[in-house]
Amino acid sequence: MFILADALASAFKYNVSYKDYFCFRFYQQNASERKLWAGTGFMYEYQLLMNPKGKRELLENKILFLNHFKQFVSREFYSREQLKKQPQLASKILSNPSGRMVLKGSHGQVGAEVEVISCSHYTPSGLLDYMRLKNYDLAEAYVIQHHSLMELSPSGLNTVRIFTQLHNGRTDILGARLRVSVNSPVDNMAAGNPAAPVDLKTGTVNGPGVYSNITKEDASVHPVTLKPILGFEIPHWGAVLNLAKDAALLTPENKSIGWDIAITENGPELIEGNHNWCKLLWQLPVKKGLKSELVKYLQ
Repeated sequence: MFILADALASAFKYNVSYKDYFCFRFYQQNASERKLWAGTGFMYEYQLLMNPKGKRELLENKILFLNHFKQFVSREFYSREQLKKQPQLASKILSNPSGRMVLKGSHGQVGAEVEVISCSHYTPSGLLDYMRLKNYDLAEAYVIQHHSLMELSPSGLNTVRIFTQLHNGRTDILGARLRVSVNSPVDNMAAGNPAAPVDLKTGTVNGPGVYSNITKEDASVHPVTLKPILGFEIPHWGAVLNLAKDAALLTPENKSIGWDIAITENGPELIEGNHNWCKLLWQLPVKKGLKSELVKYLQ
């Protein structure tokens, strides 16, 4: 009863949700520690200010996003309308080198409305029929990730999340996290996967993988492949940071973005950008509240 009452009081006092209360482990913290965390309410207000309605559509719609940021995208991608009007494009993407394809809903969030399929199972017309059936309106060639990331976790594409903030004409990096898939085709923390902090200077993972599920222990090694997460060195690190900084400058009307970046043998590739980037993914891996890092941009 005490925890329930405390969680309710915290919602009003610290602008957090019930889920935040447990994920942030408020039940173990005093008032001064609780004030450090950026909760759901604060993040909604902050991101609405930084990425206003009417401007964030570029980030919400994956088709618009890919076309706007195509200079950072190497993989083939087509909307369902394009595939319908130009059937030869379906044949082209079905023959991409990976042998796989990712089908998405263009407005899907946190890994929802995403399915990885085998190209060999579909004809061009069959692909369109399946996309209509499942209400997918975007098809992308599957990204073949760097061999070191494939060895770490082959079940899904393991991306790096870079948080950027535009301020006074410069791009600040608020942090970086390695998102690791565990028996999952997606790497989202919200889908049950761990995320680990990354040292911005070296690109080396400097902490264990952390789950949003508070009943799960931190993971210093991958629970399936047993490859080390802690100490993992992200390839092409300088290029990863440069991509995030350059992409941020292409949408100055949106000032605070979480970028998902894949790493291939040839370098980084942009997957998507998030105007409503996750405060759990940002704070839980470093095990501390980072609200002050955002408050300074409001002053």
